[in-house]
Amino acid sequence: MKPIKVLIVDDSAVVRQVLIGLLSATPGIEVIAAAADPLLAMERMKMQWPDVIVLDVEMPRMDGITFLRKIMAERPTPVVICSTLTDKGAKTTMEALAAGAVAIVTKPRLGLKQFLVEAAADLVQTVQAAARANVRRLATNRETNPPPPLVAKNNADVILAPCSGRAMSQTTERVVAIGTSTGGTQALEEVLTALPRVSPGIVIVQHMPEKFTAAFASRLDSLCQITVKEAENNDRVVPGRALIAPGGRHMLLKRSGAQYHVEVVDGPLVNRHRPSVDVLFRSAAKCAGSNAVGIIMTGMGDDGAAGMLEMHNAGASTLAQDENSCVVFGMPKEAIKRGGVDRTVPLSSIAREITLV
Repeated sequence: MKPIKVLIVDDSAVVRQVLIGLLSATPGIEVIAAAADPLLAMERMKMQWPDVIVLDVEMPRMDGITFLRKIMAERPTPVVICSTLTDKGAKTTMEALAAGAVAIVTKPRLGLKQFLVEAAADLVQTVQAAARANVRRLATNRETNPPPPLVAKNNADVILAPCSGRAMSQTTERVVAIGTSTGGTQALEEVLTALPRVSPGIVIVQHMPEKFTAAFASRLDSLCQITVKEAENNDRVVPGRALIAPGGRHMLLKRSGAQYHVEVVDGPLVNRHRPSVDVLFRSAAKCAGSNAVGIIMTGMGDDGAAGMLEMHNAGASTLAQDENSCVVFGMPKEAIKRGGVDRTVPLSSIAREITLV
């Protein structure tokens, strides 16, 4: 197999040096260049086009968002945003995701070099996943982040006991649980903006760092007929509203009588993620059963596959986004492989499927 050609664009000499060392030491990855700003990067790209671009946002002469939009307009290419995580920067990063960035790697203002070294495995996996991204979908979607460095857990047992048997009988309200990761910000925008004001209640886990989900939810709320908000503990799940799990915390679906609400909790990483799709899906299996619909969408890894099988076994309807419309087919593919998916559907049909619930 040909090596993944990577271009690094960052005005920090330290970041460039560390990323070159980390990525170049990985078999199957070749750093073809590192540029201090987008203008220098464009000159280098005339000689050799990269498979993946690792891109900072705040740079001299041209900012990363402008550069990203230019790339997506001229020659769509997987881009990993490597940005400092701040409240102010969250909106900017949302713009980058909307413009077609595949994933986010967050970097702190202090202890940057040590952070990059400690997060080496996640950085490498993110670049490798980006290289497999569906470039055609990037072009269609133009106007996702390693977890915090804690010990990962294998499954949702650390948050919620496994589902045993069928959930309670039918209720008057249905609930839709959606899990997604790489490429999911664009995919969710396409789905949620297509929904009418009267739609089933929706709970969503999108792999995203802390502080970014509030800006993401706010942006979607401004575009959608339904209400979209970052979930808070005890928020009701009601028709016409979508709740997005906050970055850095797990979200569980709960039931009181015939009504549903969410519980937002701290806890260990599950499948390397917090929030975890498996945690949400298991909670939906336990308290909603056949009253729920599970949808797994574009994303790398296998988070959600086990939980979707639990939903399926509890009587829920389960859907997976098809390979052709995914940016990365990892999560749906694994859910299908484990036998938890009833049907695969293209991204363009998911909103209709939700309205038929």
